[in-house]
Amino acid sequence: MSLVKLVDPVAAGDLGNVHFIGIGGAGMSGIARILLKRGVRVSGSDSRSSDQVVELRELGATVHIGHAASHIKNVDTVVVSTAIRDSNPELGEALKQGLRVIPRAAALASVMAGRTAVAIAGTHGKTTTTSMLTVALQKCGADPSYCVGGQLVTTGLGADEGSGQVFVAEADESDGSFLMLAPDIAVVTNVEADHLDNYGDPRAVHAGFERFADRVGSLLIVCADDPGAVELAEHARARGVRVRTYGEAGEVRVSGVRPDGFGTLFTIEGRGDVRLPVPGAHNALNATAVIAVAEELGLPFEEIRDGLATFTGAKRRFEAKGEAGGVAVFDSYAHHPTELAADLRAARDVVASYSGTGRVIAIFQPHLYSRTRFFADEFGSALGLADVAIVLDVYGAREDPEPGVSGALVAGRVRLPAERVAYAPDRAAVPALAASHARAGDIVLTMGAGDVTELGPQILAELSAR
Repeated sequence: MSLVKLVDPVAAGDLGNVHFIGIGGAGMSGIARILLKRGVRVSGSDSRSSDQVVELRELGATVHIGHAASHIKNVDTVVVSTAIRDSNPELGEALKQGLRVIPRAAALASVMAGRTAVAIAGTHGKTTTTSMLTVALQKCGADPSYCVGGQLVTTGLGADEGSGQVFVAEADESDGSFLMLAPDIAVVTNVEADHLDNYGDPRAVHAGFERFADRVGSLLIVCADDPGAVELAEHARARGVRVRTYGEAGEVRVSGVRPDGFGTLFTIEGRGDVRLPVPGAHNALNATAVIAVAEELGLPFEEIRDGLATFTGAKRRFEAKGEAGGVAVFDSYAHHPTELAADLRAARDVVASYSGTGRVIAIFQPHLYSRTRFFADEFGSALGLADVAIVLDVYGAREDPEPGVSGALVAGRVRLPAERVAYAPDRAAVPALAASHARAGDIVLTMGAGDVTELGPQILAELSAR
């Protein structure tokens, strides 16, 4: 099992001068940003320049492009991303000098220390829920610090230092690094099998979440509608952890969920109605989790309701890319069957409000060969919720190709008529293919954790040229 090793947290003020290897990554740059705002001397390196690198330099960081042992000067702590190999010269030099070397999650634990720490975990929905909670707290005047696995649409940032006492963070279970956090309050949206390349089997995934629950200091909030989360709640209660539930069957109970244009209307029983400006029943559940956290923090329902009404989403979470020829194009990070199904159901709701007669055209890029092999049947079933499904080849990311594992494996399992399913190994041909299927009133939704996100503007260009 390639899960990270636990590291004892160090208070941010005790880290000294901090160097980030891979500083331009979304998670790494966010923590670096927070440290810079706290007056910590930050340096780092990355393989290429980026907007994040430019911004960190403007905030005072020394950032090198390329990796070299000579970059490790006047450094006390070195933070490494999961993408950094043991052969990295800066890592080698840090170990040679006997410096403190910690993973990103340990650095996150350091910057959370001393605050009221709220961690959002779960197989799905954690980025959206973390973003939603952050925006709602900001609108309430709580001004939290935050670190999210994506970017807020409202700020364009994935992390920032706030003036308030609360620190909101996304807790990543993919490599077990959430076990380095010890939050005061934790939310677990759901517990399902994923990242089996690391965990090996579904039971090990559950065991990881159980260890996370054991680290919660004050309150564990779980979704009562998810069997895995309910099982986790039973474990936590048996260990003496205080538990509160939310959902249609929860103590903080949501009901009457219904689409409202591009948004969602629902009722929190005993409190009142809420309008969320993003679609999908799953987002109503995410908002209910936010309300449960806010109540624990002592914030009035009315203020949180008004804050939720301003939430316009996170980047790549059913993000609107534009409209051309009467066709709306959206982009989603969904890369697990449950996530695909939730977004395609949300797309159905949007179509009903958008045109009433339109169709949903799904463009899916499987992410990781192992995940494609594990979930090919489930991906096929989820894509059957669309009217047209176009499946790209696998985005391998950190994995090498596996014989017999490709996008064709998924396309062959989509339960739609053959003329409405396409396996498209040539990504360059996909924009024209999507445009050929689309007509006024339709929605095109690109989905996946890889570079499928680049197709949205290209599809819009094809639609505009018709």
